[in-house]
Amino acid sequence: DFYWFEKIGEYIFLAVADCTGHGVPGAMVSVVCSNALNKAVIEEDLSDPGKILDRVTHLVEGKFSTNADVRDGMDICLCRINTNTYELAFAGAYNPVYILEKLTDESLAEKFRNEEYWVREIKADKQPIGHYEDRKNFMTHNYQLSKDQIIYLFSDGYYDQFGGVRGKKYKAANFKRLLLKIHEKVGSDQRTILDTTIDDWKGDFEQVDDICVIGVRV
Repeated sequence: DFYWFEKIGEYIFLAVADCTGHGVPGAMVSVVCSNALNKAVIEEDLSDPGKILDRVTHLVEGKFSTNADVRDGMDICLCRINTNTYELAFAGAYNPVYILEKLTDESLAEKFRNEEYWVREIKADKQPIGHYEDRKNFMTHNYQLSKDQIIYLFSDGYYDQFGGVRGKKYKAANFKRLLLKIHEKVGSDQRTILDTTIDDWKGDFEQVDDICVIGVRV
């Protein structure tokens, strides 16, 4: 996993990426994907998240086209936040973004909620960065954030961790419930709770994947 951040003008670009592969091949894919993000956003001045991921896909596929042994790619959650208007633009390859929202009469039926907030999930496209049959252009989702609202970007390492008394995955549902409990706390306290919770869940089981969780309060 790696995270990526750039500030250009009024925009903040932030991503959490999960590259497939292990060891040297996995590290190589991470470097290639990170460089492709830099090229698309910094050098080529792209700002639409969907178009950025389309371009990154093209760059990554081009880089590996001469090496038939490299079939790895990247899952990613990419967000652009306007620091003046708080508008969020999001595009993802498998990895969604979570937004903590105040409850309204319309959202009372939402499954993952407490007395005041609920978790909005903006889903990603079900395709990776890299080789994939029947590829389509990535979709950009726009959402109006409000001051002090928090969003979460993450890889699947947290909720895919095995543990508990039955050795099962932690699961996304429990991850959402945990975020509902901690999202109003300061960042350092949230990190401590996230670390302690997954360590307690894991117990004697080995960690199965990298873990990356980022919370951003606008």
